[in-house]
Amino acid sequence: MDDSTTPDPHATSSSGRGRRRTRPEPGGGTETQAKDVCLRLLTDRARSRAELATKLEQKGFTAEIAERTLDRLAAVGLIDDADFAQQWVRSRHLYAGKGKRAIALELRRKGIGQQEAADALDRIDSNDERDRAVELVRKKLRTQPPLPTEGDRREIAAERDKLVRRLVGMLARRGYSQGMAFDVVRSELAEFGSETEGFADS
Repeated sequence: MDDSTTPDPHATSSSGRGRRRTRPEPGGGTETQAKDVCLRLLTDRARSRAELATKLEQKGFTAEIAERTLDRLAAVGLIDDADFAQQWVRSRHLYAGKGKRAIALELRRKGIGQQEAADALDRIDSNDERDRAVELVRKKLRTQPPLPTEGDRREIAAERDKLVRRLVGMLARRGYSQGMAFDVVRSELAEFGSETEGFADS
């Protein structure tokens, strides 16, 4: 019987082939490795410090390694929560059509501090928010068939109310206040040719 032992798969061969990689330190990895993880993530998109900290924790890096790594990235300007918050607010408002309430919740989930979030959200004033809500409603109405104007009045009113609720719900899900949502929908439906004066807000 061959009494030779099974070769160690991690052993380094005399020719240099099969040279094993440097193993990470206990607890997840080195500071250099943590920095590489962060840089790869930042190449994809800007991220908050809390987001990067969560990723490093998930990959098993120690809190000490993560903290030092994030501090160094912040020192050279690669992590800046205030700048991140401003970019996020602008993008989510302009391109995703989100209202201030929804964006504020997103920033909170991303670990942005209260002051950084407030400063960024202040860049959206009430007129900007209303204008974006109007754009969203008009976009929906462009694909909306004309509401009935003849027939049973109760059926006409039911169809009108159904449309109002659908549009208001759409705005509410995007973080617009109920008052603004109803006001915008009423105004736009008036131009669309529907009377909404008798619709209750509650």
